[in-house]
This record gives sequence, C-alpha cells and structure tokens, in this order.
Amino acid sequence: MAVSGEDSLFGCIDHTEYRNLLAFIFAVDEINQNPDILPNITLGYHVYDICGNARKSLQNLFQILSGKTGEFPNYSCRGGNKFAGLIGNLRTATTPVAQILRLYGYPQISYGTSDTLLSDRTLYPNFFQLFQGDQVQYKAILKLLKYYGWNWVGIIVSNDDIGERELQELSHVITSHGICIEVIIKMSDTMEGIYKDLAIIEKSTSQIPWARCNDFCPPGYRKAPGYNTCCYRCVPCSEGEMSNVTDSDNCLRCPDNEYPDEDKVKCILKPYEFLSYKDDIIVPIFFSISVFFLILTLFILGIFILYWDTPVVRANNRNLSFLLLVSIVLSFLCVFLFLASPVDITCMLRQTAFGVTFSVAVSSLLAKTIMVCIAFKATKPGSTWRKWVGAKVSNFVVLICSSVQILINVIWLSTCPPFQEFDTQTYQGKIIVQCNEGSAIAFYCVLGYMGLLAAVSFIIAFLARTLPDSFNEAKYITFSMLVFCSVWIAMIPAYLSTKGKYMVAVEIFAILASTAGLLSFMFFPKCYILLKKTKTNNRRHLLQKRNQ
Repeated sequence: MAVSGEDSLFGCIDHTEYRNLLAFIFAVDEINQNPDILPNITLGYHVYDICGNARKSLQNLFQILSGKTGEFPNYSCRGGNKFAGLIGNLRTATTPVAQILRLYGYPQISYGTSDTLLSDRTLYPNFFQLFQGDQVQYKAILKLLKYYGWNWVGIIVSNDDIGERELQELSHVITSHGICIEVIIKMSDTMEGIYKDLAIIEKSTSQIPWARCNDFCPPGYRKAPGYNTCCYRCVPCSEGEMSNVTDSDNCLRCPDNEYPDEDKVKCILKPYEFLSYKDDIIVPIFFSISVFFLILTLFILGIFILYWDTPVVRANNRNLSFLLLVSIVLSFLCVFLFLASPVDITCMLRQTAFGVTFSVAVSSLLAKTIMVCIAFKATKPGSTWRKWVGAKVSNFVVLICSSVQILINVIWLSTCPPFQEFDTQTYQGKIIVQCNEGSAIAFYCVLGYMGLLAAVSFIIAFLARTLPDSFNEAKYITFSMLVFCSVWIAMIPAYLSTKGKYMVAVEIFAILASTAGLLSFMFFPKCYILLKKTKTNNRRHLLQKRNQ
C-alpha cells in the first residue's frame, strides 16, 4: 500500500492518508484473526511513503515489484513472497501506476480516484475503482451552483493529466447549463508548488470571480441578453405578461380573461365592461332623457288625438303625423336596448329596431314633403296633380321606403345576425361586453339607406320651404332634417374612433338628439297653436294664410 506521509521539505503529515492507513492495518488484522473469511491464508502488507510526489510513487512501485534490494524493472528478488496486488492512495500518480501494473497483470485497487478513463476495461483490465466516479461529483457541483444561483465561477484543478481531464469534463457539464467560467487555476503536484500557487491566488484578488455577475431578476421581470452569456439584464414583462419566479427566462402571457396585476407577478380576472346602471353615471342620464321625451311624445300624441278634427291636425295629412309620433315613441324606446349588458336577443334588436323606426319616421317626413309639393301644384287651375292629392300617395311613399329598410334587416338577420361578443384584446385590463354586428356591410347598408332617405327629404323640403303651405310645415321639415343629418354625420367619425361602451354611448346620443330634433321642430309649433293660439286653429285662418 502506498500512502503520503511526512514531507521532508515542509514537515507536514496528510492526516487523511494516515487515517486511511490505520483503517487498512485494522482491516488486515481482522481478516487474519477471523478463520471464516480467508481460511488458511494470512495477509501481509508493505506500506510505502510516497511523500505526495509522483516520482516517489513510481520509485516505490518498482521497489515493491523488484524486492527490497533495489528498483529493477522486469526483475524480482522477492523469493517466496507472493505479490497479491496494490492499494493506491487517493490520487497521486494513479494513472502511471495503473499503466505499469497492467503490463505485469497485477491488480490495483483505488479507494479515492474517480478518473473515468481508469474505468475502461480495455486499457486497464486489472484496475478496480471503489469510488462512484467524477460524474457524480460534477452533478453534485452543478446542483450546488444552481441551488445558490451562481453562474460566474472559477475552477481549481491539479496540474496533471487527471486534472486536465477533470477540467474538460467539469467545464462541459457546467457550461452546458448556462454557467460561465471566468478563471482556471492549475495547482502544482508538490506541496511546495501548492503553497506557491496559493500565494499567487491570494495576491491576484313633417482574478477570483464573484459567484454572479448581476443580481437576480425579481418576479415581474425576465432575463435579457447582456455582454456575457451568463451576464444578463432584467427587463419588465411586456403588457399582458407576468412572471412569478425569480430569474425567469420568459414572461408568461395571461389568459384572455385575465390580466397582470400592477407588479406583473400574477394574473387576475378582468372586469366586464358595459353600460351599467350601477357603475356609469351616463346611463341614468340617458335613461332619464329617454323617459322624459317618451312621456312628452305621448303627451303630444294625446293632444293630437284630443284635437283630432281641428284644421292644424288635419293639415298635411294627420295620418302621417300620428305615424311619425308613433315612430318617435318607438325610437325613444330603442334606447333601452342599448343600455345594460347586451345579450344575443338585444344585439339583434338594437340596430334593426332602430333602423326600421327611424326609416318610418323619415319616410313620413318625406311623404309630408311630397304632399306639400303636390298640394301646391294642385291649386293651379286645370292642374293634373289634383288626382294625386290624397292619402294614397303618402301611404304608398311610406310603405315603399319603409319596406326597403325592412327587407335589408330581414336579409341581415337571416344571414349574419348580430350576437354578443367578449372583446379581450382592445384593453389589457378589462373585457368589453359588446355586440358584434355580424355583417358590417349590412350594418352600414341600414345606416346608409336611412341617410339616403334623410338627404332626399331634406333636399325636397329645402326646395319647398318657400311654398305657401299651411303653418309652413315645409320649413319645419327642413330644420328637422338639417338637425337629423348634422347629428348623424358628426356621429360617424366619433362612432368609429371609440371602443366598447363609449361607442354605444355615442350611438345613444345620436338617437336621442336626432329624435328630439324631429319631435321639437315638427310638433312643438303645432302644440303651441293648439294650446295657446286656439283662435288661429280654424279654416278661415288657414285659407287666408295659404292665399298670402
């Protein structure tokens, strides 16, 4: 057995090797004293001090093989003593000794070395390792580095073949897991050289790396490339992403119904956004305005029923006036379809009901305007327009113009009806409950046709505004259509530039403003005459005004 003992230069004793020697002597004595282990065999041993020197180790090996008198390769003076094998020390000159013993066929047992090359049975058939191997140590070192989060380290190895192989294998293991090697130090194989190396390391501080080159990235941040593969920057997670671990390589995107909290360390549920009676102050305002004008319209309708046979009500086709009032009532009722959280049925009724009722209202105004023109032409002697005077023409205009809008809505609902939709992409922190129109083409056809009716009615009423009409209704139609067209022209860019509940609020405002404009300009002057100027509500006054 070869051990490292007292060194003549430094006068130190390797206590680990000395304890191993005592354990070896104790084990041999126990085996010799127990007849059941190796019966009729007595073990002997020779212990040589190699003083931690590879050259001394090889010299002692040849002395063991040759005998006590000297070191002679391929010659033995041992006599009857039989050399059974060699137990090496922890690591000194293990590989050269194994190469020599391989030539002579002597077994060698190592209880300390873990060189993977010595496990090759082809090169070293008689070498037996009791240690598990360096790979186990490398995995343990890697696990330790990861546990403390170290990624910028140095390696100290012995300055021999074993140290070189260990350096290559350990470097491959740790660098493959993203750990950088800043400095490599090779220690001498003698005690004197080791002390010198340690001294050098200590000095080079009508050169000794820190364990890390940057701080850990906290939760809410991710690693970004830096000036070194192991040195990185910490950048905040992007919008809609979070990280809940330290040193996260990537941030995780929250599900569509969730969004990151302020620190971007966890995902929380998004609130639902719609025009709510509880959360939006504008909803009660819209509700109150709609109810007020609804009651006002019903009141005006009651006044017109009360004065059914008076000239003011009968002028310009009272049936069209009642139809217009009913359509205005329905238009104010349409506002309630836009409030609160939309569902499939309200989404289908919103635009279709609004489009049909407004088309009926505008068609009634168009019919009134046409009747004003026909009535003026029919007053001329011998005019052929007299046969067109009556309710049939006005009813036909309303029916045809309204039927086109109804047909458009029927086709829309039959092919691509509107439906409830949850918009999770427009805003990061909330889910917009809205109506998907199903077919944008159909939606704009409804608005476009309604705008066409309003434009035609406005143009005809504007041309007929100077005609001697009873109570000058053509002027009222002109003003009402001017308000109607102005509101909806201004509404289109505002509608397209907003999202979510604000887009719905813009449309509600347009409905209320345009409907209130129709009601005000068409019926407030007549109500004033019916309630305040009752003397003018007679046939003689109408004839005098018409003849003027």
